[in-house]
Amino acid sequence: MKNKIMFGIISFLAVLTLSACAGGNNEETTENETVQEENNDMAGHNMDGMEESEETDDMQGMDHSNMNHSGSGEVPEGLIEAENPTFPVGSKAIIESDHMSGMKGAEATIVGAYDTTVYTVSYTPTTGGDPVTNHKWVIHEELEDVGEESLEPGTEATINADHMEGMKGATATIDSAEETTVYMVDFTSTTGEQVTNHKWVTESELSAQ
Repeated sequence: MKNKIMFGIISFLAVLTLSACAGGNNEETTENETVQEENNDMAGHNMDGMEESEETDDMQGMDHSNMNHSGSGEVPEGLIEAENPTFPVGSKAIIESDHMSGMKGAEATIVGAYDTTVYTVSYTPTTGGDPVTNHKWVIHEELEDVGEESLEPGTEATINADHMEGMKGATATIDSAEETTVYMVDFTSTTGEQVTNHKWVTESELSAQ
């Protein structure tokens, strides 16, 4: 009789011990799953943030909504016409750049071709507002009192052009410089806008038809 009682007690304790172990394992599993889910959520959140940040960086300074699409056709004093441009005046080419909506893919008629140094610039508009970064393009002859030599990146100069509102008179920092042929063009944008005497498109931004 005593043996049966002892056996019963031992069996009962064994069941309790196994239940406690199983419960502990379940709690551990639940905690691990919760941590894993939180990590996954955070990873997704960080990726979203990175993508948004990258898109913002890519678009920074690229708003040309205030650009004067059409121009007068006048060119700065001292600008030299290209002797043998890849795209002669009167010829047609396809625009490969997207300075503004509807520009890329449009057929351009070449109005003028000039050899110069072309710059991307950053500046704060004289009318206030956010700084403009890496604006394309300002040519050497559109900068005040800079002499004949091309400017190095990092140099500051005053802009004497009004491609965009608040540009003329602004102090620009040169971001990049390239000696090339620039073109003044007429085109109909892919959105239907008629643009005349647009300044400027570089040779690398045009392709033959």
